[in-house]
Formats: sequence, C-alpha cells, structure tokens
Amino acid sequence: MTERTSKPELIELPPIPAKRYFTIGEVSELCGVKPHVLRYWEQEFTQLKPVKRRGNRRYYQHHEVLLIRRIRELLYEQGFTISGARNKLGNRLAEHGAIEEEPVAPPEPQVDLLAIRNELVDILRLLRPNA
Repeated sequence: MTERTSKPELIELPPIPAKRYFTIGEVSELCGVKPHVLRYWEQEFTQLKPVKRRGNRRYYQHHEVLLIRRIRELLYEQGFTISGARNKLGNRLAEHGAIEEEPVAPPEPQVDLLAIRNELVDILRLLRPNA
C-alpha cells in the first residue's frame, strides 16, 4: 500500500502579527497552506469570508486566520474530512463571528434539593408557628 505524500508536514506555525488585515500570501505563510487551498476552503466553509477589495483582492482578519489554523488542524493533524471538519466547527461560527470550540454543557450545579426543601419547610414553620 502506498503512503500519501501530498499531505503537508506537521510544522510549527509562526505567531500571528498584530495587524488588522492580512493578504492571502501572508495568511498562506502564517497557516502553512497554499493560496489555492485557502480559496477552496472559502467555498467549503461558510464561516470563512475574507473582505474583498480592489480587483477582488482578499484581506483576512485576525479571527479568520485563527479559523484557518483550526481548519488546518482538523484536516491535516486530526484527519477529518472537509465535511467532518465543517460539522465539527458548526454553523454557529458564522452567526457569532468568533471561533468557538464544541458546545460544552454547563457544569451541573451541586445542589442538594432535599436539604433546600427541608430548609424551606423550617422557614415556613418559623413564619407560621400555628400551622
């Protein structure tokens, strides 16, 4: 069986500079993904919508660079398919405009309902001594 050689190597990505907008070439270098792959991902992931200006040039914002890194991680490091990565990210990203992890249920409160009930009964007895 042959091994796939087209899979990008797992590389350490450079830090993201403090800029407002990044060109497709800059994002390509920051995320370790070729520009044509970024353009393809724009079609596949509705959350990825760079601003387009003069001559249809793409300008990515910081949150989109983070999203691209997350997509790259899901596809290249964790082995998800495009469809699986899309489902993992969820469509809530487009609504909120921020990168979120999987929805996590809030922790269950550690409440002893029986103790609360008994305490309320005691309070009622104090308020209505003849009852």
